[in-house]
Amino acid sequence: MEEQKLTKEERAQLLRLARQAIEAAANRRPLPPVNPAEFSPRLFEPGATFVTLYDENGELRGCIGALEAYQPLIEDVREHAAAAAMLDYRFPPVRPEEVPGLRIEISRLTPPRPLEYQTPAELIERLRPGMDGVILRDGPQRATFLPQVWQKLPDPYEFLSHLCLKMGAPANLWQRKKLQVYTYQVEEFQEGED
Repeated sequence: MEEQKLTKEERAQLLRLARQAIEAAANRRPLPPVNPAEFSPRLFEPGATFVTLYDENGELRGCIGALEAYQPLIEDVREHAAAAAMLDYRFPPVRPEEVPGLRIEISRLTPPRPLEYQTPAELIERLRPGMDGVILRDGPQRATFLPQVWQKLPDPYEFLSHLCLKMGAPANLWQRKKLQVYTYQVEEFQEGED
């Protein structure tokens, strides 16, 4: 990550704010106001995040985020925590009684960079499994996998094929057509870490 990493306290503050946002959203209440004096000024700098929720069994329960910074980091985390709980189309909205059992993971993204390649083989060669988040774009369609997805899909062929499916395209589109590809890295942290 090129940007300076967040401190332990800044990470803890963001995780606390994410949990408050999820509790408010699940209970259909507005987000509580933020007092800037209580937080590090760095948290008010522009930032892009994904907030991922896991249930008590460690299964995915929601994940929503932004690929590029368009608001202060603190607001990005709050907005995406609430959205991950309530608006991920793959899951029903989180119920208030589920909130205590959720585990929250925040991924802070670096700005995406274009990945230049000529052939499918060169694309595979240039990817860095476990390090790179990948965005595929084909006209107006796009999809991304965070670097953490490499843990479940370590094979680059499978990774790109699943990403094409997520984009709503045939799995082998990346082999048949030159797509726009961008990569980014994340600073990932979650509840329960020291």
